[in-house]
Amino acid sequence: MSVLVAITGRDNTKLIAQLQARLPSTKIQQWPDCNNLETIDFVLAWKAPHDMWAKLPNLKAVSSFGAGVDSIDLNLLGDDVDVVRIVDEKLAQDMTEYVLTHVLAQKLRLKEYFIKQTQQQWKPKRAYEQNKVGILGFGELGKVCAKRLIANNFTVNAWAHTHKTSNTVNLFYGEQGLQNMLSNIDYLVCLLPLTKKTKGIINKSTISMLPNHAVIINVARGEHVIEADLLKALEENSLRAAVIDVFEHEPLSEEHPYWQHDKITLTPHCAALSDINSVSAQIAENVERLQQGITLNNRIDRTKGY
Repeated sequence: MSVLVAITGRDNTKLIAQLQARLPSTKIQQWPDCNNLETIDFVLAWKAPHDMWAKLPNLKAVSSFGAGVDSIDLNLLGDDVDVVRIVDEKLAQDMTEYVLTHVLAQKLRLKEYFIKQTQQQWKPKRAYEQNKVGILGFGELGKVCAKRLIANNFTVNAWAHTHKTSNTVNLFYGEQGLQNMLSNIDYLVCLLPLTKKTKGIINKSTISMLPNHAVIINVARGEHVIEADLLKALEENSLRAAVIDVFEHEPLSEEHPYWQHDKITLTPHCAALSDINSVSAQIAENVERLQQGITLNNRIDRTKGY
C-alpha cells in the first residue's frame, strides 16, 4: 500500500509524521517529491494539480483534506475510484460557535460599536429585534448549527435541494422553497457544499429576495457568493451587512474591497479548522480499510459531488 499526500499551500510535515506513525508499514510520499507513481493506491488531496491524476494508474481511493470535496476535480478520477471526506466533530463544534457568535454580534450591533470606538462616539442603541435565521444547506453542519441557534432563542429555517424533515426547523426545498424562505429571514447562513448547482447561489437575484435589513454569513466556500452583487447590495442599502470567512481566492489580495468595507466583517477562513489528530486518525483508518477490502468511511455520492 502506498499513500500520496497532495496538499498544496501548507506545511504537511506534522501531518505526514502522524500518518506514518499510525501506518508504519505504509509508504507515504508527498507531491511533487515522489517516485513510482504507478504504485500509489490512496491520495490525500487538497487543491492538487490537475495533471497529477493521470499519472496515478493504480489509484483506488481519494480523500479530501477537508469536509468538502470541491477542491478535487471528480471528472479526472476513474469511475471505480472511491472519494471520501473528513467528518470532524470538533469542526462542527467550532462552526456552531462561529455562526452563533456572528449572528449575535450582528444582532447586538457590535461591528457598529467597534467603528464608533475608533471615532470616540458614544451613541448607544437597542439591539435589533429580528431573530429569524435561514440556513442554506441542512447536512451535518447545518443541523448542529440549527440546534445551537434554537437553544439561543432564534427561529431557524433551512433550505435544501431535496425534501427533508425536522421537528424543530422550518424546512424548505426547491427553487420556490428558496424564495419563500429568503423573504422571511433576518440572517442568512451559507453552509452548502460547493457544486455546479450551488456555485454563485448568493447573487443579485437571491439577495433581492431578502429583506433589506438582512445579514449574510458565508462560512461555506467563497465561490457561493458573486462578490460584485454582494458589494452592490451593501452600497445600495438593500442588505445590512455581511460576514465573510471564505473567499474565491485565498489569501485575500491586499487591494480587495472587502478589507476596508464598514459593512463587512472579514475573517481568514478560520470558522472551523480541521484538527490534525482527528484528520490523521480518519485517514489512517480509511487506508487500513482499503487494504482490508472494507467499505471506506464517509464516502461521497459522486453524482451529487458531496
